[in-house]
Amino acid sequence: MDSKAWDERYTGTELVWSAEPNRFVAEHTGDLPAGRAIDLAAGEGRNAIWLAKQGWAVTAVDFSAAALAKGKLLADAQGVTVDWVAADLLTWRPETGAYDLVVIAYLHLPEADMKAVLAEAAAALAPGGRLVFVGHDRTNLTDGVGGPQDPAILHTPETVAGTLPGLRVERAERAHRPLTVDGEPREAIDTLVIATRD
Repeated sequence: MDSKAWDERYTGTELVWSAEPNRFVAEHTGDLPAGRAIDLAAGEGRNAIWLAKQGWAVTAVDFSAAALAKGKLLADAQGVTVDWVAADLLTWRPETGAYDLVVIAYLHLPEADMKAVLAEAAAALAPGGRLVFVGHDRTNLTDGVGGPQDPAILHTPETVAGTLPGLRVERAERAHRPLTVDGEPREAIDTLVIATRD
């Protein structure tokens, strides 16, 4: 989907995603001292807003202006400040070595594009910084529910961990995420990768 299609999707509903942060993002950032963070492919900003509420100075980047506008309204309503940047991650470059935390949640791109974004994300981390990556795993197609149905843009822990130059991978695993679909308990399977720059 291009930015226009995402703009239409974000404009068509109150919230496409939950207002709560992703459970894995919250779990793997909650113990960190607040610093400078960047949320890549931030959507409506649920993770960025949550981080700002924890005291982080957050930049949220997404190519959907409609999503960022909704995020700004949510942030304003909650009394937090986020730096909203409308940009395409395939051409926009974060500041090198500038961030204590990089979050990428549910960004799905063709392999070459994903590899380029991950390389930029890794380069953006300051020494001691942490990268938190979560996205739909390839096994979600057959063993889980929801998410993109194109295996070419789904993730595996090995693929993501193998494309983070200069980082030490602390965790690379398939994480099970319970959810309810049509009133029934189901489970989605995500790729979860936590890495740091020494």
